[in-house]
This record gives sequence, C-alpha cells and structure tokens, in this order.
Amino acid sequence: MDFNTSTMSVDTQTVTPQIGMVEYRILGLVIYAFIFIIGLLVNVTAIWVFSLTTKKRNSVAIYMINVAVVDLTYILLLPCRMVYYYWDYWPFGDIFCRISAALTIFYPCMALWLFALISADRFMAIAQPKHGKELRNIPKAVVASLGVWVMTLCSTIPILFPSDDTDRTYNFTTCHKMQDIIYIRRDNPVNFVRLIFFFLVPICIMIGCYIVIVHNLINGRASKLKLKVKQKSIRIIVTLIIQMLVCFVPFHVCLVLRLLDRDFDDGFSTWAVFTTYLMNLSTVLDVILFYIVSKQFQDRVISVILYRNYLRSVRRKSRHVGSVRSLSNITSVAL
Repeated sequence: MDFNTSTMSVDTQTVTPQIGMVEYRILGLVIYAFIFIIGLLVNVTAIWVFSLTTKKRNSVAIYMINVAVVDLTYILLLPCRMVYYYWDYWPFGDIFCRISAALTIFYPCMALWLFALISADRFMAIAQPKHGKELRNIPKAVVASLGVWVMTLCSTIPILFPSDDTDRTYNFTTCHKMQDIIYIRRDNPVNFVRLIFFFLVPICIMIGCYIVIVHNLINGRASKLKLKVKQKSIRIIVTLIIQMLVCFVPFHVCLVLRLLDRDFDDGFSTWAVFTTYLMNLSTVLDVILFYIVSKQFQDRVISVILYRNYLRSVRRKSRHVGSVRSLSNITSVAL
C-alpha cells in the first residue's frame, strides 16, 4: 500500500481517510515508536521495583505502581496506532477501535487524579505530619487508587458506545475515532462535566497542595526538615507541575476549543495531533518521578548505566590488548 495515499470503496462510494499529511504520519510513527520502546522499559522496571524489590512499601509506592500500570495500559495499544499511521487503514476491527479511542480520554483523566493523590500524600507528610501517619498507609492508598480506577472507568465506558458513530459510514476501516476526539462533541454537556471533574478538580487539588507545601517548607514547621527531604519534595512538585503544563494542559485546552467551536470540521487538525503527542509523552516523563521517589529505582537505573560502562571498558581493554599483541607480533617478526 502506498504510504502517501490510501483509498477505500464502501458501497460503491469512494472515501479517502484523512489521518493527515505524510509528514505528520511519519512524525507520529517516530514519536509512538520512541514512546513505546522507552515507556515499556521504564514502566515495566517501575512495576518490578515498586511491587517486588521495595522492602518497605508505603502509600507513595502504591500510587507509583498505579501510575506505571496506567502508563502500560496505554502504551501496549500504541503498536495499533503505529500500524494505523503506517497503513492509513485500521485492520483491528471495531472493538479495538473503540478501546483505543476511549483510552485517549481515559489516560489523562486517570493520570491527573493519581498525580493529585501523590500531591495530597506529600501535603499530609509535610503540612500535617501527625494526621498524615493515620491517612498515609497502604490500605487507604489502595482504597483511594481503586476509587480513582472505578470513577474513571465509569466515566469512560459511555465513550465506547457513542450515539453517533461516524465509523459506521466507513465500515470501521478508518477508525475515525482515532483521528480526532471531535467525535464526542455531540455529548458536550457530559464532556464539560468530565473536564471539570477530571481536569480542573485534580489540578486545583495539586496547586492547593503545592502552595501549602512550599509555604511550610519556607516558613512553617517543615522548614526544620532535613535538606534532603526538602529537596525531594521540591523535585516531586516541580516534576508534576512540568508534566501537567507540558503534557496535559495543552491537550485539554485543545479539547475545550474543539468542543466549543462549531466551525471546526471533522478533518485533520494539526493542533489536536500535536497536543495528543504531548499527552502521550507523559508515559515516558514518569521516569523522572519514579527516579526521584524511589532509591531502589535509582539503583536499578544506575546499575544498568554502570553495566553498560563496564561492557564498554571491557571492550576497550580487549581492543587495547589485541592491538598491543599485534604490535608485539610485528616487532618480533621484524627482529
């Protein structure tokens, strides 16, 4: 199949799926391949570290496991997107088309609420240390995580069954739902409730927690904490803020604009595609959060880096020894 164009006939009517220009499709392939490879390695390592190798699990470890599981859930379907971008055609059927499209909404909702839980955990640890010991335990972290899963799934399931499914026109071969989130515009009231509860509310929780945390680190009781504890808290806050601003805010701003503007057509949108790429990038940027939170994760990353350096040094030494031996052989022959 030609990579530049693809044409399909449905009921003797010719339709041309519009995923976008070939440059955007190539860019999408490169970005998704990068996210899939790096994200898969990072999140599998995180699940292994936080669930199996961490000796003293705490509430943060539970939240990190959930973040990694959500990332993996999204990442494992990226090869379907890559095939879609390469073929300009959806060969996986209606069910996977619906699931992949719904995950585009499910993932940011889930990720933002998990970030809010992590922020609230940091808030209790620093601003309310006495009450925090009662609230920051594994059973309550598990209950909070399950609550977020149930809440987000209940909100996302209706997206699997849109009232007006444009893919019926194309016999589900184009998976129009994968091209743009504009297909959910007919349910605007529901979408704006979802935006408020799964975007504005967790962001407000995060910002409120950060303001109190920073104030306590500078002027409150937490100002007497050890420097390393302060630095760790500040790094977690900065990491979550960067991810929120870079990965999730542009995506939701674009979503609001697409839902509000009646002049938008159902075709290709560069802005929508670009912000979706940024949102996907969060699955890779979580490595920074894992690295800051867990000493065990740091050790695993460092051990991998050191092992690679060790292999390089062994190769260099073997080359050096080989060159010295060859030089000595030449010298002996000359003599």
